[in-house]
Amino acid sequence: MRSDMIKKGLERTPHRALLKGTGVPHNQMDKPFIGVATSFTDLIPGHVGMRDLERFIEKGVHSGGGYAFFFGIPGVCDGMAMGHKGMHYSLPTRELIADMVESVAEAHRLDGLVLLTNCDKITPGMLMAAARLNIPCIVVTAGPMMSGRGTAGRKYSFVSDTFEAMARYKAGVINDKELQVCEDNACPGMGSCQGLFTANTMAILTETMGMSLPRCGTALAVSALKRRIAFASGEKIVELVHNDVKPRDIMTRKAFENAIRVDLALGGSSNTVLHLLAIAHEAGVELPLELFDELGKDTPQIASMNPAGEHFMEDLDIAGGVSGVLKQLGSKINDTPTLFGLTTHQLAESVQNVDEEVIRPLGNPIKKEGGIAILSGNIAPKGAVVKQSGVSAPMMVFKGTARCFDAEELAMAAIMEGKIKSGDCVVIRYEGPKGGPGMREMLAPTAAIMGMGLGDSVALITDGRFSGGTRGPCIGHISPEAAEGGPIALVKDGDIIELDIPNRRLELLVDEATLATRRSAWKAPEPKIKGGWLARYAKVVTSAHTGAITTAD
Repeated sequence: MRSDMIKKGLERTPHRALLKGTGVPHNQMDKPFIGVATSFTDLIPGHVGMRDLERFIEKGVHSGGGYAFFFGIPGVCDGMAMGHKGMHYSLPTRELIADMVESVAEAHRLDGLVLLTNCDKITPGMLMAAARLNIPCIVVTAGPMMSGRGTAGRKYSFVSDTFEAMARYKAGVINDKELQVCEDNACPGMGSCQGLFTANTMAILTETMGMSLPRCGTALAVSALKRRIAFASGEKIVELVHNDVKPRDIMTRKAFENAIRVDLALGGSSNTVLHLLAIAHEAGVELPLELFDELGKDTPQIASMNPAGEHFMEDLDIAGGVSGVLKQLGSKINDTPTLFGLTTHQLAESVQNVDEEVIRPLGNPIKKEGGIAILSGNIAPKGAVVKQSGVSAPMMVFKGTARCFDAEELAMAAIMEGKIKSGDCVVIRYEGPKGGPGMREMLAPTAAIMGMGLGDSVALITDGRFSGGTRGPCIGHISPEAAEGGPIALVKDGDIIELDIPNRRLELLVDEATLATRRSAWKAPEPKIKGGWLARYAKVVTSAHTGAITTAD
C-alpha cells in the first residue's frame, strides 16, 4: 500500500509516532489509510449538511476495513459570489481544489480518497485531482435541495427565481410582498440549488461516468438514502484500494462521451463544457470542443428541467435518476465500467420503471437536438457555447445592434436603468479566464434581461461564462477572449451581430478591412487585478476552448 511509506519499517518510527499522536491505535496501522476530502462549510447551503455525511462515510470506511482521515477543502458559493469581486475567485478555485487534494494525498501517502463535494467548481476540482493522482477514489455529492414552496403551491428555485425577481420588481411586475415571499422561500434548507444548474449537472455527470454510486447524483440532501450512499461509498473505497481500481480505469474516452450525451439529453449547464474538458485533460483523454456539437446533433433533449423547463431535481430522482436517463438513451450510451461494479448498460437494465413525463423516450423528445451547441464565426474563431435548450424559437436566429461593455457591472447598470432595448445585442468582454481574471458568470445581467421581459428580443454574448441558471439567447466562452486580442475586443457600438444557432454561426457583420484597421489600433488593457494569487492565475490560465486549464508554461 502507498501508506506503507509512512508506517512500515524502522525508518518510519517518527512517522508512526506522529500518527499515534493523532490518535491512531497501533493495531490500525495495517489497514488502508483513506483520506476524506470534505468541503464542509457553514457558508454554502449545499455543504452545511456534510458533517452528517462525514459520519456515515467514516462508518463505512471502518466497516469496510479501512482507517479514515478527514481534511478540509475550500468552497465558494457562486450565488454569494455573484455580481461583485468574489466571482473572480470562483472558477480559479477549481484549480486550487485540485492542487490541495493532490498535495495532501501525496504528502501523506494516502491509499485512497473519498471526495465529499457538491457545488459548482468543487466537484470538477475534486474530479481533476482524482484523474491527476490516479489512486483509488470515489465521489460523494451531497445532494440537491428540496424545491421551495410559495403561495398557491408554487415551487421556487433559488437561481432562476431570486435573480429574475430583482428585475421583475424593478419593472413593476411584482410588489414588495411577492419579492419577500420569494426571498424567504427560495432556499428551504440544505442542498445544492434545485434545478439543473452546474452543481447538479456535475453530480449527474459524475455518476454517469461511474465515479459515484447509483442515485448519488440525484438523491436529495435531506434524504436517508443520501446517508446510505455515503456509508456505502466509505465501504466501497476500501474495496477499490484492495482491487487497485483507479479513476483512469473508469474515466475513459467512452465514459466522457456518456457524460456529454447525458448532459445534452437533460439540457444541463454550459459550464460542464469547461469542466469536462479540464477533467479529461487531467485524465489524459483527448476531448475536443467540437465533440459536444457532434454528439449534440445525434442526442435529443429528453427532459424539461428547471431553469429552462418545468421539472426539478426531486422530480428527476423519483422518475428514475441517472440510470433512468441511461435506459432511455439506450444504445446511444457506451457500455462502460463503473465503481459500483455494474456497467452502464447493466445499470440501465436494472431500472424497472421510468416516469416518461419527466424522462421522455427517444421517440418523443422535448427537442430533436441536445441542450448545448458550439458556435463559431469571425467573433469566435475558436468557438463559443450556448445552452440552446434555454433559447426560445424566435431567438434561435437573431440579428442585433451591438452594445459593448468592458465589464459585467457596466452592462448590469445599463440593463437595470432601462438603456437596453429590443433588438440590442449586449457584448460583455474582458471577462474571460485571463481578462476577468477568472471568467466570471454573467447570471445577474442575463437574469435581469429575462426579468425585464427582453428575453425574446435581446441577445447577450461574452468571453465570460454563465450560471447553470442562465436561460435565453446567451452565448459565452467566446475564444479567443478579448484580453488576448480576440475579435470580440474589436466590436464597436452600432455594429450588427448575427446569431444563427441552427447553423452554429456567430458573425460580426463588419468587413475584414475595417476589422484589420481596428486590430492594428488595439492595445491590451491593464490587468484588472494586479496582486494576490489571481494575478498569478491570469498569467498561466488558457482559453475557454481548452477548458480554462492552467499550464506550467
